[in-house]
Amino acid sequence: MKKRKGNHESNPKWQKLSEYIQVVIGSSIVAIAFNVFLLPNEVASGGVSGISTILKGLLGWEPAYVQWALNIPLFIAGLIFLGLQFGYKTLVGTIFLPFVVYLTRDWEPWTNNPLLGALFGGIGVGLGLGIVFRGKASTGGTDLAAQIITKFTGFTLGRSVAMIDGLIVLSAAIVFNVEKGLYALIGLYVTSKTIDLVQIGFGRSKMALIITNRKDEVREGILNKIDRGVTKLSAYGGYTDSERPILMCVVDQTEFTKLKQLVRSIDPTAFIVVTDASEVVGEGFNEA
Repeated sequence: MKKRKGNHESNPKWQKLSEYIQVVIGSSIVAIAFNVFLLPNEVASGGVSGISTILKGLLGWEPAYVQWALNIPLFIAGLIFLGLQFGYKTLVGTIFLPFVVYLTRDWEPWTNNPLLGALFGGIGVGLGLGIVFRGKASTGGTDLAAQIITKFTGFTLGRSVAMIDGLIVLSAAIVFNVEKGLYALIGLYVTSKTIDLVQIGFGRSKMALIITNRKDEVREGILNKIDRGVTKLSAYGGYTDSERPILMCVVDQTEFTKLKQLVRSIDPTAFIVVTDASEVVGEGFNEA
């Protein structure tokens, strides 16, 4: 059953304000995680923050100033080479994140263990960036640099990001030591996984493809007993070349056992292929 959207959700002004709030909150989380976990343990896990960590250790430069000095020109370059696709929200993230880094620069480290710093710093940065991305913005920095490289070289965006972050991690290993470079890799990995978690959420659904000779009975059972929709896909058997329609159904993880038992009770010879559906948007699932 569809959920009715509230007044706030349907109000474009509220939606826009909500996105700006997410950018501010996400940028703040990234900045705090940087100051209490990554910087004191010299974990340079990619991005402009990683560059500022290296320059802090090498030359003693204030990280917030380094981040401003890199973020603002990169944002301007993005406008010149990539157009006005970033908007004001990305500008807010570009400026606000170093501002919070500056405000919290005197906070005491929450741990002096590099491994814990890499793990929890990666979680904090990933959480913050995930919130910023949900606000349909970014914090600029090397993401913009990667997009510029992609435009002029033909590299994929993922490859461009990996190249930049790889150079930063390698630099950390040279400036500090190999062990710190390895911690940086851990932080980078944890950040990427946390971003995925924030974007997709904890929920996991299952998509089942069902091949059965009793498709009408199975379809009716799924509709009436599990209360989930079913899609019938046209398919042909590779050996017999005869028509073998496939029933596709997406269920919540807690409903999968019930689905399997239902299909087996109707047709013990049914062939069922199950895959994880990391995100499902639509009626009965996530409406956003």
